[in-house]
Amino acid sequence: MGSLFAGRLSPLSDVTMLGQWEAQLKILNEKGITLLHPNGRRSQYPLKATNDPTSIPAADLVLIMVKTPKTAAAAEHAATILKPDGLVISLQNGLGNLETIANIVGPERAVQGVTSEGATMLEAGVVRHAGAGQTYLATGVLTGLPTGEQRMAQLKETAALFNKAEFETELVEKADSLIWGKLAVNAGINPLTALLQVPNGFLVENEAARQLMSRAASEAAVVAQALHIPLPYDDAAERAEQVAQATAANHSSMAQDVARGVPTEIEAICGAVVRHGQQLGVPTPINRAWQELIQRQTTTGQWQDALENQPPDIRRAMRQLIKGESSVIGRTPAGDW
Repeated sequence: MGSLFAGRLSPLSDVTMLGQWEAQLKILNEKGITLLHPNGRRSQYPLKATNDPTSIPAADLVLIMVKTPKTAAAAEHAATILKPDGLVISLQNGLGNLETIANIVGPERAVQGVTSEGATMLEAGVVRHAGAGQTYLATGVLTGLPTGEQRMAQLKETAALFNKAEFETELVEKADSLIWGKLAVNAGINPLTALLQVPNGFLVENEAARQLMSRAASEAAVVAQALHIPLPYDDAAERAEQVAQATAANHSSMAQDVARGVPTEIEAICGAVVRHGQQLGVPTPINRAWQELIQRQTTTGQWQDALENQPPDIRRAMRQLIKGESSVIGRTPAGDW
């Protein structure tokens, strides 16, 4: 996602990527980003990239698009890079990222964003745009701040820039509904594709997988309802199916993380659903199962032996899927962008 946004924004503004993946750094500085479009078209975008935040000129805007386990470190870098009147925008999955960022850079400089754009890193320097989606920037946190009027102008300018780069972007007052809307879809799609190592489309082609996806998304929707947060659609299960179908060829970010053997965002997605469910007395067995199985995969490199601890219906469905599905996605080079 960072490569997708950096590439498309680079002809319109002065963009520098900050990351630690050495192969990516080398390719970006030599050739830039190669973007494969959904229609098969290929674009090349020259880019600057570095692993040294002190080498980056003071920035008006920092986009944080790392996975949740790296949010605090990214925010520390942002605090070093950002101009005093600059903005940091989180365009990440899951819950809690904005709070982490605000604690480090200050609440007056932290903005919540939500995007449904999809991207897959195929190799160093090559990213596939897996599907277009809406992007939202929240303005509500600015209300009442002494800098509110200035911040609003900055966000309008940022939205205009994103739209010019062909990221369909709108300003909204609050992002809670959108965050939980995306969280429910992610809870349905990401962990199951990660465990099975299949593309998103498999979840709508296989009935057992479809039911598990739908149940996980619906659990998250019930928790959101208990929190009095309306979702931006009527049916979470139906929405998860629609997204899985629309991004059928895409490998979810969590599937890519598991393939690379790097930490996932399971705690910010299913873990968040489980924690809120516990506080509210809302059962979340599917999300808890995904949380436990992904944790086992991360710590031991395989999750199948942890099925014995799961509810019988989940255990039966997953064994059916294991027996009938042998597709494995290719391993992706590790990177943090």
